[in-house]
Amino acid sequence: MAKEVNSVTADLRESFGKGAARKLRVLGMIPAVIYGHGTEPVHVSLPAHRIGLLLRRTNMILELDIAGEKQLVLVKDVQKDPVKAIIEHIDLIVVRKGEKVQVEVPMHMTGESFASTMAAFEIKALLLEVEATDIPENLVVSIEGLEDGAQLHAKDVTLPAGAVLITDPDALVVYVHTPRGESDDETEVVTAGTPA
Repeated sequence: MAKEVNSVTADLRESFGKGAARKLRVLGMIPAVIYGHGTEPVHVSLPAHRIGLLLRRTNMILELDIAGEKQLVLVKDVQKDPVKAIIEHIDLIVVRKGEKVQVEVPMHMTGESFASTMAAFEIKALLLEVEATDIPENLVVSIEGLEDGAQLHAKDVTLPAGAVLITDPDALVVYVHTPRGESDDETEVVTAGTPA
């Protein structure tokens, strides 16, 4: 599913430094910087509550309204306070409609592997090149009926139309295995009940 573009009003800011950033956060705003396409960095502040809700999803595209001008941006980096878990600063990169960007897209596992086996992700996201306004929410990986020893590689994952895989196609994505000791335990039980 493609990302929807979310509109957010941003205020230009002229005060910088930790003190200014702290004052902004007290007022319910988050300091951010916009850069890219050879433009000078633009310092803005964003409404903390709205941004907090939007950033629950990865690779978020925002349409900022800055003093009446629209600017499409991709959330590049979010810095959080490790203790309070509040957003301290956001880096935004300028994007244009039709432009392609490289982003990491998380994978989601569906289905059930063969009885008594377990499936585990070796990597949890793939690096793709996609249109900036058409970044998928996630990639679905089906493990339905896979048996012990089965492997899925990056090249086996179905990509949305127009997406190009940047991750090594042979990178191991999912490995299916029987948990260690399970079959050995069954053998021991049979042996213990057998007369010598």
